[in-house]
Amino acid sequence: MPTMLEPDAVASTASTAHPEDPIVLSSLTHDYGTRLALDHLSFSVAPAQIFGLLGPNGSGKTTLFRILSTLMVPSGGVATIRGFDVAKEPGQVRQQIGIVFQARSLDIKLTVEENLRHAGHLYGLSGKHLRGRIADVLQRVALTDRARDYVETLSGGMQRRVELAKGLIHSPAVLLLDEPTTGLDPGARLDLWQYLRMLRDEEGVTVLVTTHMMEEAEYCDRLAILSEGKLVALGSPEELKSTIGGDVVLFETDSETAAQSLAARMAGRFDMAALGNGAPAVLGNTVRLERENGHRFLTAVLDAFPGEVRGVSVSRPRLEDVFIQRTGHRFWTEKTDASETQRDHEKGGGHD
Repeated sequence: MPTMLEPDAVASTASTAHPEDPIVLSSLTHDYGTRLALDHLSFSVAPAQIFGLLGPNGSGKTTLFRILSTLMVPSGGVATIRGFDVAKEPGQVRQQIGIVFQARSLDIKLTVEENLRHAGHLYGLSGKHLRGRIADVLQRVALTDRARDYVETLSGGMQRRVELAKGLIHSPAVLLLDEPTTGLDPGARLDLWQYLRMLRDEEGVTVLVTTHMMEEAEYCDRLAILSEGKLVALGSPEELKSTIGGDVVLFETDSETAAQSLAARMAGRFDMAALGNGAPAVLGNTVRLERENGHRFLTAVLDAFPGEVRGVSVSRPRLEDVFIQRTGHRFWTEKTDASETQRDHEKGGGHD
């Protein structure tokens, strides 16, 4: 079974940028003074690809989004969009990108068409060309019949589609979306992802999405998984899950102390070298390990340590298992609770 990649190994897999890649990061770093939010990130995004930045709160994904959006200047390294440096050539970069922020940017007292007209004016569009673009993007997001409706009368899903239309008004080659499905119901989320795939397939738009939702990350063509500002995994969802190489087996005990004791005795009793990823990991009151034929191994452990296990599970690898394998801890921890989420929203996400 493959072993956990070291940071240098992850970096080496990220350094194969091609000249035509619309987004390229080279040792990109951002330091807030008290904390390193981005730690020498290097990777690229291919043309006409849906690329996801996956990470919990505090992982650095929102900081990276703001840098790519030209709202912040990085402390070090280089990021380019279609060959333009986001720090040195922000004006040229803004002509290449469309942006959909997590927070609403629509004027709800204006109609859908009026919101799009004002957005077009910001990009120097006017007259017949602007009217044509408004018609095109409304058709793209299936809102042609709502053009003269006031935004405040639309559902949350429809408002998000107007945000998407606004980001596309100037025909950008790259679309940046920050947690685009926040606040949407499951049906509206699926609709939004369908529109993103249509943009990729029919118009060749490169889409970069930040998300903390594992199930949404599965929709991406390729992912960069971030943790505490570091790139810990890079690849398609299937490629990343295949690095686990076996079943994920969890043994729940009464306490963290009991889990630590069980993990130590399991390592002494069974051939842990066959696991390929070292000793079992203790996550709170749970012992986690990766093993081929997980059901057989589970039975062997229960027979060897009767009465010590309160619950068990065996599953195929998920993206969260990739995160645990690369970081040694769960995706959500005490540091990523609701209070931190609220704090980040109040600060505009600047310290993620």
